[in-house]
Amino acid sequence: MFQILRNAWKIPDLRKRILYTILLLIVFRFGSFIPVPGMDKTALQQLIGNNNSLFGFLDTLTGGAFGNATIFAMSITPYINASIIMQLLTVAIPSLEKLAKEGEEGRKKIAQFTRYGTVILGFIQATGLYFGLGGAIMNRGILSFITITLTFTAGTAFLMWLGEQITEKGIGNGISLLIFAGIISRGPQMVTALYANYVNKNLNIFTILLFAVFALGVVAAVVMMNQAERRIPVQYAKRVVGRKMYGGQSTHIPIKVSLAGVIPIIFAMSIMAFPSTIAQFFSQPAQGTFWYGFLNFISPDSWFYGTFYFILIIFFTYFYTAIYFNPIEIANNMKKNGGFIPGIRPGKPTSDYINKVLSRITLTGAVFLGLIAVMPIFINYGVKLGGLAIGGTSLLIVVSVALETVKQMESQMLMRHYKGFLE
Repeated sequence: MFQILRNAWKIPDLRKRILYTILLLIVFRFGSFIPVPGMDKTALQQLIGNNNSLFGFLDTLTGGAFGNATIFAMSITPYINASIIMQLLTVAIPSLEKLAKEGEEGRKKIAQFTRYGTVILGFIQATGLYFGLGGAIMNRGILSFITITLTFTAGTAFLMWLGEQITEKGIGNGISLLIFAGIISRGPQMVTALYANYVNKNLNIFTILLFAVFALGVVAAVVMMNQAERRIPVQYAKRVVGRKMYGGQSTHIPIKVSLAGVIPIIFAMSIMAFPSTIAQFFSQPAQGTFWYGFLNFISPDSWFYGTFYFILIIFFTYFYTAIYFNPIEIANNMKKNGGFIPGIRPGKPTSDYINKVLSRITLTGAVFLGLIAVMPIFINYGVKLGGLAIGGTSLLIVVSVALETVKQMESQMLMRHYKGFLE
């Protein structure tokens, strides 16, 4: 990886792209310290509380921007939600599906719809935060509502533009890099907290080593699973057109094990954190009552939370894979172009075979994601390392984005190598 970075830095065009990306990420971090007028930072941090709450998860993704009540408090989550909704609508609505198949112009129109959806969802989320943050809003009124909601929405819209600029003129996926930068920025704070706990005798050296081993294990596992793929062989029949013969080559269909990425974890985390987040808006129920027992049963420290969280991750992995990967369409395209899987008849038998392989591969990826997300929760039972419950998810996002960025950098270097050769 470091060799790729060193070689990329030697190419003037790529060096400009890298510097441009770093510059915009610095702008993102500066914006994470600009406060929103009319909000109480101390009261907001008390609301965040446990990292397993929805607010805690949002604070982690934003690199502390949410806890500091800044203009980037909502981060890029409305854009992610809008993108997912557009993907679902593209499958459900024939006109959007047709638009998606029109090439570059169709993709531009869908991207435009996604931007509109981001602003709408951003304003809805900002309105929900305004009414849900309780004492964090100092002086409630029409002027306060307009100021806070529009500031939050404008911050998200600016981040969306920032991410698109990085994607277009920089290196890597801009939206992913913004989330990456937000999580990475919490690194020094986490190290400081670990050191303070060690000095205060709250943690011993064994616990810290356990955390380090877990982090290295997650990094190694994520790298391996990101590279892992199942290749289905495809053979194209020979055909004669005029005096020329076409086809006859062998290729394969690559199916990644982690096809859904971290999206299932984000969905599952949002659903599991919802009850505890809502409970923060109300007074603590009396001990011995039904609601007291229910909240303890679904709390992030319970076995039920970890078990149901694991099941949700598997469900959302299959759900997103079914939306993203269409075996019937792949089988039809192969049939039109004279391709077939050796030993499998074209058409429905091919789509059934691909679907069978996809189900097995998806199960492996889903179990992996579930273990990465749930393992810290159960480790936390024994070592009581605060904040570790979200460490697996954070590491998964960081490593995945880093690998994807390095891959894009390598592909751009390869493209420039071929370009120079042709010239």
